[in-house]
Amino acid sequence: MPGPYNDRQARSSTELARVYAVVNQKGGVGKTTTAINVAANLPALGKSVLLVDMDPQGNTTSGLGVDRRRLEASVYQSIVDGADVNAAILKTVTAGLDLLPSDPALAGAEIELISLPRRERRLLYALDSLRRSYDYVIIDCPPSLGLLTVNCLVAAEFMLIPIQCEYFALEGLGALTYTTARIQRDLNPRLKIGGIVLTLYDARTALAGQVAAQVRERFPQQTFRTVIPRSVRLSEAPSHGLPITEYDPTSRGALAYQELTRELIAT
Repeated sequence: MPGPYNDRQARSSTELARVYAVVNQKGGVGKTTTAINVAANLPALGKSVLLVDMDPQGNTTSGLGVDRRRLEASVYQSIVDGADVNAAILKTVTAGLDLLPSDPALAGAEIELISLPRRERRLLYALDSLRRSYDYVIIDCPPSLGLLTVNCLVAAEFMLIPIQCEYFALEGLGALTYTTARIQRDLNPRLKIGGIVLTLYDARTALAGQVAAQVRERFPQQTFRTVIPRSVRLSEAPSHGLPITEYDPTSRGALAYQELTRELIAT
């Protein structure tokens, strides 16, 4: 079972971790599924990973088998109280993958952060000391464009954007692009799109193919070749507290996320 990770040591490399924010203000697009399963595939490719759950719903935390009711520390204490982030980090069932869990108290953090100094940079400061301890930091953002998500985008270098192959996909991407431009201008000029992932793809429908074609036409360089299919096994895995790499590593969804992760580290 996951538990406190107290024996973690910094990598000998002087390189800093690549920080990805998995972001989309729409819910139900496969954001958390993508965050969990990209993070879980990186260790198999020789990469150490910290997965940060910044969503008050805590689906990433519970999806990795952690009971949030029993947590002694979480990302909440680090960004609101300035507590040592190392005290909150947990190891997971996947060797090489650590978790900075969410807390139900994050639901009120949007209001609490308003009165704090440098409120947009609290997560950046919390993670700063960890960037030599991992190869990748993957941040699962809330499904909104509020202050918690702003913290995620200020802390990140790259955005990993899951887009469900449905009618309103491009509208949501337009709103995110506008917010990103403002953050680049005012808070984080190094932020860029690290990749767009087409998710919940159903090859039986013409609409899915049309949406995929539209996204690729508008963002030809940023859209990953790998498409994530609709998959019952991907949906089942979180209820068992496991990433798909542990739950059913030979399923279609698992193989798709393996290929997506290989694409990501090649960029």
